[in-house]
Amino acid sequence: MHFDYTRWQGPNPGDMERMRQLMDIYRNLLLQTGGDVEEALKWMEHFGREYGFFDERFGVSDFRKLLEESGEAERTPQGFRMTPSGERRIRQDSLNEMFSSLRAGGPGDHRTPVAGKGGERLSETRAWQFGDDLANLDALGSVSNAVKRQGVDDLTLGEDDLEVFEQEQTSACATVLMVDVSHSMILYGEDRITPAKRIALALTQLVQTRYPKDTLDVVLFGDDAKQVRLADLMGIQAGPYHTNTRAGLQMARRILASRKGVNKQIFMITDGKPSCMHEFGRLYKNPFGLDPKIVNKTLEEAVYCRRKRITITTFMLAADTVLLEFVRKLTELNHGRLYETDPQNIGAYVFRDFVRNRRKKLH
Repeated sequence: MHFDYTRWQGPNPGDMERMRQLMDIYRNLLLQTGGDVEEALKWMEHFGREYGFFDERFGVSDFRKLLEESGEAERTPQGFRMTPSGERRIRQDSLNEMFSSLRAGGPGDHRTPVAGKGGERLSETRAWQFGDDLANLDALGSVSNAVKRQGVDDLTLGEDDLEVFEQEQTSACATVLMVDVSHSMILYGEDRITPAKRIALALTQLVQTRYPKDTLDVVLFGDDAKQVRLADLMGIQAGPYHTNTRAGLQMARRILASRKGVNKQIFMITDGKPSCMHEFGRLYKNPFGLDPKIVNKTLEEAVYCRRKRITITTFMLAADTVLLEFVRKLTELNHGRLYETDPQNIGAYVFRDFVRNRRKKLH
């Protein structure tokens, strides 16, 4: 029997690209279905018939098998469900997408500009002080000082000769991400909740993998405000709610009051006006225009946050002039920041601001 051996070239590049595209489609659908794997697969099958995703060589059943083998989903008596590994991959994909949107040369790390202990070594040096870690000793600079002081014939290294490298201080940062889940986030056929969800997932991955001393909390605000666990982010959905911005700010402020650290900030993603608030144990609402009572109470919260040195950064998805005037006023009173943007580029803005504002003490 005769065998001919050749070098294995690996899978067809076209097949690999096809699998990557199918996984991208699946993960996007999974975000929109709140983590419901079976529903996402039904949409995959629907779009597959319409756009030819699948054929006789690779069908929906093959894709299900791929999800199971890759560990992104698991089979249960109730059907397929997402695994922790699958959620981590979605978070990492979201993070990669956000960072790829940042311009080249932009800030890639987030540190305070204050030199001190606990960060990366800088090129600058200073005189050694009691308590400094000798691991940061600048040996060459220290010996040079001794030579300058007494020459090379009787070289003795004294305390006054010692120099250490400066270190860049990294500070912990407490962030609350406020996500508007009012009805307007899915109104008129526009999906604004999925980009907001993707940002929350990406920020979670960033904090957990690169800045473990940071804290990130997520607050949803509709008729009321509620804090959700980071593990529940996949299930975020907009509902038939009004917009209680005041309640969201109050809850974010209470959360940050319990967090240690210098830097405290709120990121608020919204596309609508404040249209309700709690008053005397009931929900006062007015969806028509800007109600002065609701507006003034909401602006008061922005002032309270400023007094607590909590900066509010608002990512405004609406372009209505009246609504923009309100958000600009809130930003002015808080001494905060405002981005007038849209769902397609909001991620880059959020991450640029998050990374940059950990470089300094917020006032």
